[in-house]
Amino acid sequence: MKALVVGATGRTGRRIVEELVERQIPVVAGVRDRQKAEDLLPPGVEIKLANVSQPETLAAAIADCTVILCATGATPGLNPLEPYWVDYEGTKNLIEAAKSASIEQFVLVSSLCVSQLFHPLNLFWLILYWKQQAERYLQDSGLTYTIVRPGGLKESSEEEVFPVISGPDTLFEGSIPRKQVAQICVEALHQANAHNKILEVVARPLSSPPSLVELFTALS
Repeated sequence: MKALVVGATGRTGRRIVEELVERQIPVVAGVRDRQKAEDLLPPGVEIKLANVSQPETLAAAIADCTVILCATGATPGLNPLEPYWVDYEGTKNLIEAAKSASIEQFVLVSSLCVSQLFHPLNLFWLILYWKQQAERYLQDSGLTYTIVRPGGLKESSEEEVFPVISGPDTLFEGSIPRKQVAQICVEALHQANAHNKILEVVARPLSSPPSLVELFTALS
């Protein structure tokens, strides 16, 4: 296995890279800014240009990789087309490149509540709507996929919390540390039960927390 992480310098993407390195899985960081990647990512990580808005950059980044983890996302701003171009068109470009490269599994970091059109986050240029359209494009692509929908992303938690995994459109509130999202994304590469599934994930205090393997085994 060799993993390409696209959006590798983002706050979730860099944690996915760190988790892959910790598990000794060869990883390529697909980034727009090489210097930023060198400053933020663990030493020795292979870095390649991969801009989802420039599809001509993607084939070389994918090259000898066998799986892709996509952690891109629109940056909050004043451009109303940003979520459309990044979260939808950009993800489509990456999916098409993955198909051409016969990628074995595509893990997409999406968001909780994408099916709720009137969610407040859609006031930010329909960001959840375009994430949902990207999900649907991936589902129809023929690729083996795992879609991870995390709740509110946190840098850390003041209390000890553990991940909870549920099926699509079953969790509508909650948060989760980015590190745990990264762990779930990487574990999904090893669990057949994660194939062609949407996983909604939050974290909660639990007296008897299951392991990640147990969480995936319990998926129907």
